[in-house]
Amino acid sequence: MPDSTTPPTPSSPSADSAGSADSSAPSSHRAKSRVTRRGVIGATGAVALGAALTPVVFAAGESNESADPAADSSTAENTKGMRTEKFPRTRSRKATGTAPVDAAFPVGYVAVRWAGTARNGASVRVTKADGSQGEWQTTGGGCAHVDGGGTALVPASGAEKYEVRAPRGASDVTSLAIDTTAGPQRNVKVPSEPTRARGLRYLSRAAWGADESLRFKDGEVNSPEVYYDAQCLTVHHTDTPNDDPDPAATVRAIYEYHAITNDWGDIGYHFLIDEAGAIYEGRYSGDDDLPAHDKDGKLVTAFHTAGFNSGNIGIALIGNLAAQRPTDAAKESLTNLVTMLARIHGLSPQAKMTFTNPVNGVTKDVDTVSGHRDWLETDCPGETMYELLGEVRKGTR
Repeated sequence: MPDSTTPPTPSSPSADSAGSADSSAPSSHRAKSRVTRRGVIGATGAVALGAALTPVVFAAGESNESADPAADSSTAENTKGMRTEKFPRTRSRKATGTAPVDAAFPVGYVAVRWAGTARNGASVRVTKADGSQGEWQTTGGGCAHVDGGGTALVPASGAEKYEVRAPRGASDVTSLAIDTTAGPQRNVKVPSEPTRARGLRYLSRAAWGADESLRFKDGEVNSPEVYYDAQCLTVHHTDTPNDDPDPAATVRAIYEYHAITNDWGDIGYHFLIDEAGAIYEGRYSGDDDLPAHDKDGKLVTAFHTAGFNSGNIGIALIGNLAAQRPTDAAKESLTNLVTMLARIHGLSPQAKMTFTNPVNGVTKDVDTVSGHRDWLETDCPGETMYELLGEVRKGTR
């Protein structure tokens, strides 16, 4: 959630369908102006094959081995023109309460939101196409935090139906069925060549298929961009399944979940990293050349560490790192990305510091490169990733 002295209570989505097969995005979340240059700058269109982005193409050793985080070259190095790529339109359907839901399309994820004192403890059970029911999946200490209740993103593996069981004492239960793989195709303009930020290759928002209309609500930007000097970096995991066959689709699902279910108006992280080491641009930052920053090099505020967002760079590794270690490729890309960002902002990755929230003056003593659990009560970024943060700090150069 955004930082404020009195955090706003996010509202519920105002329509049952966002970009469904038989309609465009609802008017309450439809942009009234065209996507700006930031939305398409530097996309890696050369590797997007149809609706999927093949992870192996962006393995860390292949895409980033020659990256020089201190390079003086332009952060947007693509000059070879544009091309059109196709991505599936994200389909979603909202439901209220805990009655069984028939989504009418294959469900990749179910986003759940409730009010009350319990932050965890909701459960989701899916029904597959053959009619068989899965086990109840109980939500744990995931990454996202909301004010006055709880929220979770639960994998549904293409299920046709699902039902929700709320925590004891919960109220105002809502859920959102999300499909980011099988919807009707939409055309997206992307540059023809890969993009690098200070020598480090990344996938722009256009390259992973971000629908920029999700940032709008009632014709206005839902969470207008604000910028502050970066003070530190926080590492997360997305708490989604490992061995992800289509991480770009997962990024789109997280985007829908954060922007619509949690009413943040955008994806909550500045960057995401998949198991093959591909780096994804997260939070929209306007018409600038460096992802997550404005033209003056200030950091756009995202929504990854409630109450401590402004001036705090959020990087999420895609997957669940509670028991499984991050891949070598993901760890290498994380180290390279931290190195680049620390040099840009003059930060010392191995130091400790006192963070001061520029919005509300709240302070906290943390490592310059910390884990989500250092800020709030959460399991994020998973035990194995948290144990490796010392190696990431030492690996920066």
